[in-house]
Amino acid sequence: MTRQSKPDPKLAALAASGTVNLHAQDVRDPVFVDSNFFDARDLVQVRYEMLRRVRLEGQSVAQSAARFGVSRPTFYKVLADFNRDGLAGLLPVKRGPHGPHKITNEVLAFIETSIAAEDGLDPQVLVERISQHFGIVVHRRTVERALARRKKKR
Repeated sequence: MTRQSKPDPKLAALAASGTVNLHAQDVRDPVFVDSNFFDARDLVQVRYEMLRRVRLEGQSVAQSAARFGVSRPTFYKVLADFNRDGLAGLLPVKRGPHGPHKITNEVLAFIETSIAAEDGLDPQVLVERISQHFGIVVHRRTVERALARRKKKR
């Protein structure tokens, strides 16, 4: 019979906030290796310390990036994010689109008005009307998703 270890509350909190360093095993900076305070699993802490080493301690970018398990381009991206947004810039950001970019609020209002005027309107007809009215090309499935989101909100 194997004994299960207790779940780590800090790791659970990092996972819930999306700030787990997925490459914690690559962090070789001495203070992270031999410390109870510094935690290589904490992505924000790792990024901050990496920047601090360069800015305040004069460590080279290449050396700091290697010790913290990132590439130099990643270091410069983290630096730019920090310079632009402060500590909030050290938080990971979901990549890719953050929502629909063709179905704006204006287009959605047009869809809702069209449906209110003619109940049971086919999405393909809406695609053609959107193209005529706004001059943008949207896929039939995009309109169907917008309609599904609309139903969900109600």
